[in-house]
Amino acid sequence: MRFASLRRRIRALDRRLREARVLARAFRYPWQPVVAQIIPTRRCNLSCTYCNEYDRVSEPIPLDAMRRRIDRLADLGTGIITLSGGEPLLHPDVAELIRHIRRRGAVATLITNGYLLSPALIERLNASGLDSLQISIDNVLPDEVSKKSLTLLDQKLRWLAWYAAFDVTVNAVLGGMRDPEDVLIIARRARDLGFQCTVGIIHDDRGQLQPLTEQEQGVLRQVAALERPVLSFDRYNRFQDALARAEPYNWRCRAGSRYLYVCEDGLVHYCSQQRGSPGLPLGQYTADDLRREQASIKACAPYCTIGCVHRVAMIDELREAPAETLESWFVHSGSASGMPLPVRALLGVFVTGPTRTLARRAAGRLLGA
Repeated sequence: MRFASLRRRIRALDRRLREARVLARAFRYPWQPVVAQIIPTRRCNLSCTYCNEYDRVSEPIPLDAMRRRIDRLADLGTGIITLSGGEPLLHPDVAELIRHIRRRGAVATLITNGYLLSPALIERLNASGLDSLQISIDNVLPDEVSKKSLTLLDQKLRWLAWYAAFDVTVNAVLGGMRDPEDVLIIARRARDLGFQCTVGIIHDDRGQLQPLTEQEQGVLRQVAALERPVLSFDRYNRFQDALARAEPYNWRCRAGSRYLYVCEDGLVHYCSQQRGSPGLPLGQYTADDLRREQASIKACAPYCTIGCVHRVAMIDELREAPAETLESWFVHSGSASGMPLPVRALLGVFVTGPTRTLARRAAGRLLGA
């Protein structure tokens, strides 16, 4: 486990540099995609009752077609390309898809239910250059709603801790489950293994809020209070404060531009829960489409719970109002001392200090942006 942790840290240096390059390009080009989720197969080996993103019969998308879609996303300037599903590990060429994402200069990530993970497969993912894996766990004990359970997947988590050279995030779902306290147990287990942990609020089949009970709101606050690194992205969840109280959240959704969802048919949608909008072929998606959707208002946004879309939108908040955005991140993350010193230092160098223009130009050259 120590060797895997060391290997993860060594490879993380290169990852952080490439992620910084993605961020720098996002600051310079406000309409280019930051994240795209792409579906290599709609088929899944599980059938969670709350999920509308799978079937049991679909064939995997042919490798050449997937390569062309990855190429098009790279040509549009996409910084991070995520394989999702269905269950992407069911695709026979998943390692080659990851290699192709890396060849095209994008950060390669994958979302899985974890059931197919083994030491051999984890090493294949290491060799392919995978940057980050998110594993979804819904409860401690399996029930009629979900079999993505800690008791069934804990061995997979241990294998990831022992062998994975990529970042690992555990995502738990809050709302509609038998025991909300399971989320806290899952989050603590993820932290114990050195992983990040995010919490998603359960949504309906249009990505809209399913209100949380008082107990569930309390669990969400306890998870948010868990110790985590200063720059861990799972701090950035303030949108959940309002949603947990069943209140609308005031934000600008950038889906269709900063965030793209490419289905198994090769069509671009806002997200997994808004399939059909705009529903255009990826091969015909242009910079004009990106600019249009970057500015468009989405009626579904106030009660949207799709965390990845919210976090991508925060990049534009940071771009447009860096000091205010950073302050709000750490206030809402429960930091008793406010913005940490390293973050204040970066803010001074790049935003408020007298040499900010020089610092930005130097960073831009260093990061190729």
